[in-house]
Amino acid sequence: MNSASIDQINSKVVTFGEVMMRLATPRNSRFPQTDLLQLTFGGGEANVAISLAYLGIEASHVTCFPDNLIGKAATQYLRRHWVNTSQIRYGGEEMGIYFLEQGAVHRSSTIVYDRSHSAFALADASIYDWEQILKGKDWFHWTGITPALSRMAAKSCLEAVKAANKFGITVSADLALRKGLWKNSEEASVILRELVNYSNVIIAGTRELDLLLDDTKGSLDEKVQKVQKLYPSVTVIADKDRKSRNASINTIKGMLWNGKRKITAKGLEVTHVVDRVGTGDAFAAGLIFGLLTMEKQEEALDFATAACALKHTIEGDANMVFEEEVMRLASGDTSGRIIR
Repeated sequence: MNSASIDQINSKVVTFGEVMMRLATPRNSRFPQTDLLQLTFGGGEANVAISLAYLGIEASHVTCFPDNLIGKAATQYLRRHWVNTSQIRYGGEEMGIYFLEQGAVHRSSTIVYDRSHSAFALADASIYDWEQILKGKDWFHWTGITPALSRMAAKSCLEAVKAANKFGITVSADLALRKGLWKNSEEASVILRELVNYSNVIIAGTRELDLLLDDTKGSLDEKVQKVQKLYPSVTVIADKDRKSRNASINTIKGMLWNGKRKITAKGLEVTHVVDRVGTGDAFAAGLIFGLLTMEKQEEALDFATAACALKHTIEGDANMVFEEEVMRLASGDTSGRIIR
């Protein structure tokens, strides 16, 4: 597997979405068992930016933080992981939070959100100058979580994809349908369909495709074909197939449709899940990196699958792995031998 030099490509990616405080129980303990919660930060789109930064891409994240010590700490967290924070806005009073109880074996992990009054959710769309933010960039990434948070967040996201289209910037989306965030499926359908009309690469499973089509009939391959006809701007649809033997043992396999054929990656088994949160974001970042730097979509998909598998071994939201580590696994080296 070969990748092009990032120095030659000099790609610049922008992501947009909320960053939350992550408060997690230590060592797979349950909430009633502990008086200690581990604090870090995370959010789908920011996770993608961090992953890309570790892979050598110039990544910028756009969001809104409260103008206080917590907002500054979150900004520093992104900077520490090489993400450009120059377009972050400040305002409001609260930071979104999610509480994570880590599962193991047959006990699932559980997440509880507290984010409805966050600075990001309440931020006015006018604070983002998307033409200025996106000028000179190559790729814009959003997820279906962002427009679900508030009307203003949805408006901001729509303005962003429209500006990206104006500049000829590739737009990717992990549709990531979270029914609990939307008022109803009709609202989700109307907003996501409009956003997808301005997108080129989407990551979507059966639920998301059904929403875009307003139809549950047909196989997965048939649904993909219908979506690509209905949304001509979408040239690539991808998804990952996850087989969970239990909370600790998963098998990951990426899939991609390019309008002509379906590509399936080699499956990778994860036999000890350290942290499953953020694995979808790792897949998205790996796919973006692969599509930007690799000649063949097969290589890009294998890279995305390997990046996703490696994230299962890393605690926290973000996939802090380097290109050579992902390439090693994507090329078939599953030994895990010590590197000296």
